[in-house]
Amino acid sequence: MLSLSDFDYTLPEGRIALHPAAPRESAKLLRVTPDAEPVLSDFTIDDLPDLLRSGDLIVFNDTKVIPARLIGQRIRGENVLAIEALLLKRLDSSRWSAFAKPGKRLKPGDILIFGELTGEILAKGEEGIIEIRFAQEGAMLDAAIAAAGEMPLPPYILEARRAMGEAADQAVDTADYQPVFATKDGAVAAPTASLHFTPELLARIAKRGVSSAYITLHVGAGTFLPVKTENLNEHRMHAEWGEISAEVAARINEAKARGGRVIAVGTTVLRLLESACDEGNVQPFFGETAIFLKPGVNIRSADMLLTNFHLPKSTLLMLVSAFSGLETMRAAYRHAVGDGYRFFSYGDACLLSRANKQ
Repeated sequence: MLSLSDFDYTLPEGRIALHPAAPRESAKLLRVTPDAEPVLSDFTIDDLPDLLRSGDLIVFNDTKVIPARLIGQRIRGENVLAIEALLLKRLDSSRWSAFAKPGKRLKPGDILIFGELTGEILAKGEEGIIEIRFAQEGAMLDAAIAAAGEMPLPPYILEARRAMGEAADQAVDTADYQPVFATKDGAVAAPTASLHFTPELLARIAKRGVSSAYITLHVGAGTFLPVKTENLNEHRMHAEWGEISAEVAARINEAKARGGRVIAVGTTVLRLLESACDEGNVQPFFGETAIFLKPGVNIRSADMLLTNFHLPKSTLLMLVSAFSGLETMRAAYRHAVGDGYRFFSYGDACLLSRANKQ
């Protein structure tokens, strides 16, 4: 039985990308073909159209990242404390769940102020998660969050930039951390494989005869929480909301029926496709998914997966190992480490073929 330690690896210092490649198409792309001896071929994102073929269908996540990082104060009588909150999930028209720091110093009844945005802590749970009821509701709350919030860049990026003395630039971060085709507000983390695409690259893919389809999975920060148990069966994924329309489900099934390949752009797309997959066909989907894809799970929906290089011991590394095989991914990551690839959210990418294709 596989355990958490099976998904560990050593990443040399300085290999974590703190900014996206410029231009985006210059990012490295490792083509990974599972086999008894995995075939590993080096390309760039600019080469992606040539690795696809007419009749393929490429599936994107059109979720849009909201400015979910809030910097403000906790007010408890005359006691004021600087805090940071990361919105996680809308609970109703005025309530959100959020990660808060310093979580140990917060309690129900505390008042939170983030510029013109105010709220009260209603409840406190595990892992620093709190429930906030804001004074604003509905569209007014959305506007207040947009005005008060910052783009929720991964903490490791923010911390590394601060250590280097790099000044924050919200305009640049807003452009860098948002896919060009994002349309539906709701994500609190970017579907990072999507960040490699530009309008020009999308046009070249279409010219190749490759069709595009869009589904929605609002990425939550819970996707990136560390796995704390050595026994993978004890780990529980946080739920995320997704939607696949009947029209898109039909297009995916038609592409597969006529021999086209389905290419999932990012782990979020693959998770939603698998959540909606029934006996090999993708069904319309509307609701939450907490699916956990790890080795031993039979992937049925997509033939290829474009994804970045993920954190050690992460559920995302387990997902790609389920898709292409653990030994194949170990070989791919050894190659990437040895060949100077950049890792994580702003890093380089790999294009994987499915190992268990039926």
